[in-house]
Amino acid sequence: MRRPRPAARAASGEREARTVSRDDARVDTGPSSGLEPSALAGRRAVVMGLGRFGGGVGAVRYLLACGARVVGTDLRSAAELPEALRELDGLDVELILGEHRERDFEEADLVVVNPAVPPSAPLLNRARAAGTRLASEIELFTAAAPCRLVGVTGTQGKSSTTAFTAELLRRTGLDARAGGNLGGSLLGALAELRPAGVVVLELSSYQLEGLGRPVALARPFEAVAVTNVEADHLERHGTLASYAAAKRRILELLDPTHGVAVLPAGPGPCADWDLPAGDAVARAHRTVRFDPNATPDELVVSCAGESSTVPGPAALGLPAFQAANLRAALALCDALGVGRAAVAALGVAPLTAPAHRLERLADLGGASVWDNGVSTTPDSTAAALRSLDAPVVLIAGGRAKNLPTQVLADAARGTVRAAFTFGDAAVAFAELLATGGVATTACPTLEAAVDAAAAALRPGDALLFSPACASFDTHANFRERALAFRAALERARARSEERGGALSSPTDPA
Repeated sequence: MRRPRPAARAASGEREARTVSRDDARVDTGPSSGLEPSALAGRRAVVMGLGRFGGGVGAVRYLLACGARVVGTDLRSAAELPEALRELDGLDVELILGEHRERDFEEADLVVVNPAVPPSAPLLNRARAAGTRLASEIELFTAAAPCRLVGVTGTQGKSSTTAFTAELLRRTGLDARAGGNLGGSLLGALAELRPAGVVVLELSSYQLEGLGRPVALARPFEAVAVTNVEADHLERHGTLASYAAAKRRILELLDPTHGVAVLPAGPGPCADWDLPAGDAVARAHRTVRFDPNATPDELVVSCAGESSTVPGPAALGLPAFQAANLRAALALCDALGVGRAAVAALGVAPLTAPAHRLERLADLGGASVWDNGVSTTPDSTAAALRSLDAPVVLIAGGRAKNLPTQVLADAARGTVRAAFTFGDAAVAFAELLATGGVATTACPTLEAAVDAAAAALRPGDALLFSPACASFDTHANFRERALAFRAALERARARSEERGGALSSPTDPA
């Protein structure tokens, strides 16, 4: 469906009035990257993929505010993009929906690419051949951000580490906010940012892979962290080595003289990672290794060169696996010079992880209920199982990612009392878990799995929703699937109440 001049298009003189000011940023940025706000005026820009989490819409609005001529293009129809179209209503943007036109990519000065589009996409190759600059929404931000920057990536734990870091920085008195892969766009907040403020960016492998060479940076990052690197997204990256290489690109964002890298200790793809600049002594001094192991108990962390003992996850109302993310967050705070203040701030109030990260919901029939909907890999579900100390009734399934699964079977043995699987992987996962002696039932839908699991609960059980698979067989993303789980759970809860079943109040997780 072509909409070269949709109803959402306003007269050319009615562009949204918004300034993108960096008057208070006195930063020597070196040669122009071509992505600074002043360099975007008058350029022909294509935003490829309007997205579901706000990045594409944020890029359109920002480019218009900078004076660019913008085309927004998406393979989905208008009916599939109601929220994006509401956000763009009245703006001077040409929308091409239901298709991508080759000429838009060949004639553009700049194409802003959604991270979900692989770099090898034919249209991107045509754009490169035509000399078109490719960039991402996140690189538009880093090219203009006047504030201090911190980056976080990893297979598991990057959202929690990002959230913990931003919260602890705020508790120390810094103006800090989180963004990036968490959703939404920070481009609209650029005018509010100040040089002394901090933005903590969660960065996915897709976002890192799409960064330019060199990356457009108004200010280099002061610190970055990698929580872990395990096999994931191999359908995009092909091999673990290629996936790890995308993650490793976060080191390129660091200040070459003072930037600090926070990396997991022990074996694994990160074991031999080194900083890309500086002599050997300087690189070693600017590399901090943290213990990636889970524990509910006290943590020993290094702050300002001295060891400190701090409350563990249990004391903070968090699952044991969050220990590694807490260590990484505290190390990032220390890299920014506020490590001791962050340690002192831990006891001010409980830390809250982002939703769907082994999040405890209201109990059902005397059983605890846990939403670990973020899990799309066997490794992450295995970690969740190790964090629970009650007999588990597991709900898992979706579209398998062709990742190693034995780790899940091993973790389930002796821990999972019953499992209910759903989605494309329902039968395969049921067979896998049965090899560990788990009573399993393959269900036709997520809703059926929730109903069956709720009926099987006993007081003292732990009902765990941790899919261990991608969501794309039935849902657009893990969040949508997690919300579907919660809706099905509430229906099961209502039926339980109709039968006179008492519901307990949630308590702090053990």
